Amino acid sequence: MSTIWQRLDAPNYYRATRKYDLSFPALDGDLDVDIAVIGGGFSGINTALELAEKGFTNIAVLEGKVLGYGGTGRNGGQVMAGIGHDINAVSKHVGKEGMEMLFQISTLGAGVIRERVARYGIDADLCRGYGYLSYNKRQTATLRKWMDEFTQAEPDEDIQLLEGKDVHQIIGSDAYHAVIKHMGGGHVHSLNLLLGEAKALASHGANIFENTPVLSVEYGSRITLRTATGTVRANKLLWACDSFLRGLEPEIYPRTINTHSFQVSTEVLPEALVKRLSPIRGAFSDISPVINYFRLTNENRLLFGSATRYIEYIPKDFAAWNRDLMLQVFPYLKDVKIDFAWGGPMACSANLFPQIGTLSGRPNAFYVQGYSGFGVTPSHIVCKVLAEGMSEGSARYDLMRSIPHASIPGKDAFAPALLTAAKSWHQISGFFNGRR
Repeated sequence: MSTIWQRLDAPNYYRATRKYDLSFPALDGDLDVDIAVIGGGFSGINTALELAEKGFTNIAVLEGKVLGYGGTGRNGGQVMAGIGHDINAVSKHVGKEGMEMLFQISTLGAGVIRERVARYGIDADLCRGYGYLSYNKRQTATLRKWMDEFTQAEPDEDIQLLEGKDVHQIIGSDAYHAVIKHMGGGHVHSLNLLLGEAKALASHGANIFENTPVLSVEYGSRITLRTATGTVRANKLLWACDSFLRGLEPEIYPRTINTHSFQVSTEVLPEALVKRLSPIRGAFSDISPVINYFRLTNENRLLFGSATRYIEYIPKDFAAWNRDLMLQVFPYLKDVKIDFAWGGPMACSANLFPQIGTLSGRPNAFYVQGYSGFGVTPSHIVCKVLAEGMSEGSARYDLMRSIPHASIPGKDAFAPALLTAAKSWHQISGFFNGRR
């Protein structure tokens, strides 16, 4: 393919290589269920699947467009450790014991994905092998701390810190000072993973509706969701819209702000070049305040993504913008063609940590949002914990919901200025926390 797709809503690599010919009807009529979910991305589908596995199968998922239309179908596919950008950012809210529990939770994601793929036979190109990259000695000191945490949390995994020329054992680039090779992480075709999970959810008897935007919600002991073509009444509701909430629920809408990320996919590369790029065929990200992230696909393409560093804007030609970043890492790809370029919004919380909980005075109305660009693996952890909260309850859910969710005043009127200020501060603080 020689055409470059470059609209934010353009067909991207994931849509072009989907393996599941899967679609669901729009809602037509009225429906009574135990649990209703608004949003057909990882958060909505995963929470519903976790609940279905617990025996709560009278579920309806309503997606305004198609499954995976948002961040789930536009991301990097990185299966990495952690639950947020910086887990230490919430330490003052949870205490020592809470931090220990969060560290335990944060190691679960890759295992949850692997178990899900194996249990339901999901064809999602799941591949082991991840690299956390540093550019300088200061960042390498941070990697050494991470190395201790990783090996303590997962002593049976193949985890190594490589420096200098040894970096080339897993990545063919001279841009980096050191790398943690973590074979417990890896990468996945995120849209195929979602569609496989949706197929599994439907097999439990849940209802899934696409092209069914919710127009209004009426709360009470029974919650009513109104659409243009019918209503759904439920005992419990989950808001799982993330960057596409668009003011529909005014209590949680101010708690995140949308920024954008952009990606490119190369043409199919020859096997020799793939081996040069990464002998482990892995996924990678640096540890800078705003990261570059990239991976090799099953068809031998390189996917490369990032976001603007200091100033919030959408590049006029983000294919060229992202290609320039790619060539800083892999200059020998200068003659390689770009087949796809795409981007989209991602909802960021003030502390860059995912948010779960219930609406004020509405214990049967739950929400999840604010992955801040780290959604593939954390969503599988967070939604497992959220499903516990929506069913039997758990200490893990109580801990995560207790973390305060700050509002972001002026997020609509002043979004570019607020995001520019936040990114600039994030870069400055990186000097003091070993991320720059």
